[in-house]
Amino acid sequence: MSHVNAPAPTSGAETDDARRDDEVVLSARNVAKSFGSVQALKTVNFDVFRGQVTTLFGENGAGKSTLMKVLSGVIQPTSGEIVLDGEPVRFASTTDATRLGISIIHQELSLAPNLSVRDNIFMGREIKGPTGIDFAEEVRQTRALMEALDEPIDPLTPVEDLRLGQQQIVEIARALSVNSRILIMDEPTSALSASEVEVLFRVIRDLKSRGVSIVYISHHLEEALTITDHAVVLRDGVMTAYAKRADIDLEWIVRNMVGDNFDLGSPPTGHTIGEVALAIEEVSVADVNVPERSVVDRLSLAVRAGEIVCIYGLMGAGRTELLECIAGRVPLTGGRVLLEGSDISRLSIAERIDNGLVLVPEDRQRDGLVQTMSVGENLSLASIKAFTKGLLTSGSRERGVIDESIASVHIKTDGPRADIGSLSGGNQQKVVIGKMLATHPRVVLLDEPSRGIDIGAKAEVFKLLAEGAARQGLAVIFSTSEVGECLSIAHRIVVMSRGHIAAEFGADVSKEQIMAASGESVVA
Repeated sequence: MSHVNAPAPTSGAETDDARRDDEVVLSARNVAKSFGSVQALKTVNFDVFRGQVTTLFGENGAGKSTLMKVLSGVIQPTSGEIVLDGEPVRFASTTDATRLGISIIHQELSLAPNLSVRDNIFMGREIKGPTGIDFAEEVRQTRALMEALDEPIDPLTPVEDLRLGQQQIVEIARALSVNSRILIMDEPTSALSASEVEVLFRVIRDLKSRGVSIVYISHHLEEALTITDHAVVLRDGVMTAYAKRADIDLEWIVRNMVGDNFDLGSPPTGHTIGEVALAIEEVSVADVNVPERSVVDRLSLAVRAGEIVCIYGLMGAGRTELLECIAGRVPLTGGRVLLEGSDISRLSIAERIDNGLVLVPEDRQRDGLVQTMSVGENLSLASIKAFTKGLLTSGSRERGVIDESIASVHIKTDGPRADIGSLSGGNQQKVVIGKMLATHPRVVLLDEPSRGIDIGAKAEVFKLLAEGAARQGLAVIFSTSEVGECLSIAHRIVVMSRGHIAAEFGADVSKEQIMAASGESVVA
């Protein structure tokens, strides 16, 4: 497919507003980038417009994050050039880009968890006073940023004590604190609640009014349509489509990303739903910050072999805490968990995995992957007992596990020895899923499995889960905060609200019914 370039700047005969709308401030010109034998970008042309939001769509591995890293100085292109304000520039590092007003909010958090919110925001650019660092001024500015983002976090709170969505807010606050004129946002809403997304969009509109240019990457397509001015689609490292907001809709995006006739699947049929594989009886989980309060309160649920259950709820509903207590990551304060009739409430995480229960966690970077290990090492980590006897490891058996996992979950990688950090966010998520499936479980829990995954990859993951339920009799529970995903492969939809089950539905439920049961307002 031929390249589609963004429009050239407007002529002087047009209005000031029109000139502003089409004024290019940053461009990638014929940019290519290779990692070994993998060509992530292939002579891409991409323009950023002053005071506008340009949204970049594409499947995982399409090259979106790579292009943004080139534009922000994280990596250098193999060929091509970057043009800023009409002049070619070369960024030796992110420091060069930041100095020229370009900042990036990465998809994967780059915070220091052992430091406070204040220290993370001002790391490397501390405010100096007459006697050293002016900590009081840093606290004041941090508090102001948190207030602007409607997130009343104490500036001295350690980042590791914050939930994932709050950590994402800190990452956004750090980028905003630099007063950049070009701000790149790579999946900024992936861990945010609906109300936090609304606040972020309000901030984006305010930045636009001040002439700040935004580059926005998101797999939440409908959400992105509400904020974008220009849409660009990348596919296999090539820019395949460009249009202004007035000329596009959801169908246009999906068609240019993955082709026609796309859907997220439907509940698998034609197989027998077996006996109860997992039973949760009167389970309660305490709030780590307020121990006397329960984030999951006397909740009971049973899931059968071959059945797929979706748990939907807003942020704070207790979805993550429920799945983590089932997997053994957080303790129960009441009730019990039964795996095929046996009480596993006192078993360790490793023992639960050995017994056939696994969890794909929400935060793949912190909980799902070892960043110093290769793709293959991460894939084989959870099933190490299958190819280890005493102190000896069978390399051929391990390679078999790795090769099978790469093929079964369709991981795009330069090979098993590739660094895990060289993969796109979606392919990293596939590694986590593949690692868990390699243990041959009977019950699979997935907490927001589509976080950071494009619609094509979502379909692949959901297809994999549907096949596991139908062919292997897996009992599958996945949580989501995207109501559209509830209506894909789930046989049953459980809606949680404030630690309780608010409603249960079959596959024929509507989006409006699901949202209403969760306490979410439904906009006509």
